[in-house]
Amino acid sequence: MSQQNINSTNLSYSSNIPVSEVYWSLVEKADKKFSKIRDLPYYERNRYDTYFYKVFKVYTQLWKFQQENREKLVEAGLKRYEIGEIASRIAQLYFGQYMRTSDMSYLSESYIFYEAILTREYFRDGLHQHLNLANKQLRFLARFLMVCLVLNRREMVHQLVNQLKMWLDECKRVFQETDFKEWKLVVQEIVRFLKADTAFMNIRPLRYSLVLDPRPDDLPHVSASVRSLKLRDAILSSYHHNEIKFSELTLDTFRMLQCLEWEPSGSFYQSSNIKTGQNGGPGPSRINYSQDITDPSLPPNPRKAILYRPSVTHFLAVLATICEELPHDGVLLIYLSASGARNSINAAENINRNFQSHTISSDATSASPFSSPCNSPNPTLGLNKGDCMDDLGGCLHFGTRGNRGLNCIYPSDIIPFTRRPLFIVIDSDGSEAFKAIKGSEKGEPAALLISPSSTIPIAGTDFSRSPSGSSFTIFLTAPLQAFCLLLGILGSENEMDTYTEAEKLLSSSLNDWGSTLATSDNLDPVWAQILRDPFLRRLLLRFLFCRAVLTLYKPTFNKKEFLPECMPSLPDSLLPTSTICRTTVLQMAHIFGATDRFILSEEIILPENRPDDMEVVAPS
Repeated sequence: MSQQNINSTNLSYSSNIPVSEVYWSLVEKADKKFSKIRDLPYYERNRYDTYFYKVFKVYTQLWKFQQENREKLVEAGLKRYEIGEIASRIAQLYFGQYMRTSDMSYLSESYIFYEAILTREYFRDGLHQHLNLANKQLRFLARFLMVCLVLNRREMVHQLVNQLKMWLDECKRVFQETDFKEWKLVVQEIVRFLKADTAFMNIRPLRYSLVLDPRPDDLPHVSASVRSLKLRDAILSSYHHNEIKFSELTLDTFRMLQCLEWEPSGSFYQSSNIKTGQNGGPGPSRINYSQDITDPSLPPNPRKAILYRPSVTHFLAVLATICEELPHDGVLLIYLSASGARNSINAAENINRNFQSHTISSDATSASPFSSPCNSPNPTLGLNKGDCMDDLGGCLHFGTRGNRGLNCIYPSDIIPFTRRPLFIVIDSDGSEAFKAIKGSEKGEPAALLISPSSTIPIAGTDFSRSPSGSSFTIFLTAPLQAFCLLLGILGSENEMDTYTEAEKLLSSSLNDWGSTLATSDNLDPVWAQILRDPFLRRLLLRFLFCRAVLTLYKPTFNKKEFLPECMPSLPDSLLPTSTICRTTVLQMAHIFGATDRFILSEEIILPENRPDDMEVVAPS
């Protein structure tokens, strides 16, 4: 709700009523409407449009009224922190609308209001007066941090982290330290998050950039007889013990969130060269982000529902609601990242692990009971009534790992929703079980990308989820960084030329792979119908790169448990052992001096006399 967007509605009031009374009546009206929508779910968009129109209208009136009558209101006793509270509410509303619609203009407006609160120090005067005001200041900073993270305003993120630390220390001196224990955890969360999501992980935008990625109009056409579907909605959910997160946004869902949005006008790519101070402060020039963020030439972002540690019943309720609202030409992407259970676990191991989960795990959540898939008669799922606990079909844990019936997602839970087109990404050690969905759909054949069932060995680390999040998800959202992390390359400014060369090669290669898919005679219609969607096409091509790299990587070579899978299968022309895939992996390895880390055919060599030439030739 920037100044140019404020309605010109003039509030008429009787001269007999003091300005302050009119103002406080508006505040009370706005508070009541805000309380009604504050806890409404983000995923039921269509049902609550009228509610948000009304609450925005009253806050527009309130903000305009206090601007026009600021002097009189201050004389009547209006405090600066009370103006800050209104601005903070408006910023919250805008961020909530972004979460419901994925419209970046709302996110930009939220940033503008939060930045105004920061620069004008609305809460500063009351910081030492009352504990409640101190908490308002800290909450404002935490919410602004979230907006800046999603906007990728990293210079402001570092500035806010420093201020949060400073103000938290100041609050501890003024009030009792025990009043701020939770805020200490908030600081630890954001520091841990930023330590994992480094500048190296953001050397190029994760969002779809028209500066770096193909324009939708330039994507190759597939057969005219195949319908063309668009990604309209996505459900992003991650549930791991002790996973890296800030607030309710985990590192993996944060990356998937960005990967499924447009980078506005390439502004991130252009602004990323701005130098920042050691404390993360902004450089000499400030970007007009309100203008950068608005690009009418970009299509709407797919809407996304981000679910942090949902119960199974909540997840299924969201899934059902979004399927009901999905447009006729739409695809729903389901991203599930969670630990899994596989059929190799025997009963004794189950008992032991269940006991450990109850005594060690601290992330148990309450969930409503639901019908167990043990009663399913479908033999393709591999579920036996007498073997419910072991569940030969496998599942993903959504809660304490000791109570599998209540807190687990099974393949059979998703099958009823295959009446609509689904693009399913399972990132879990139990992902293999979800191959059971294929062949059991209820109307629309599903597209599945399935992560390796075993931890991908990363050079120099023991865990694929540490220190940078899920390796499979990184391949889907930042494939060059995933390739480097696999080799133990963490990056530095001195190697930017190398990264730029590798990025150009990878982009060119993936575009060629996309053309190969589009012109293939035996491309399954499931893939053909989504190949014109830029987001889904990019995910599919990055999956192919991930599969090729892990197939040819020496530590994972010829080991099925380390290889991702897709269903239905893709043409043989893009198998990891095909010349086009092996050539790309060889060239990427050559750029980083790591050809000895891969098992590659001797029939493919690099030109010796032109090291900068990116074409590969075969010996005569």
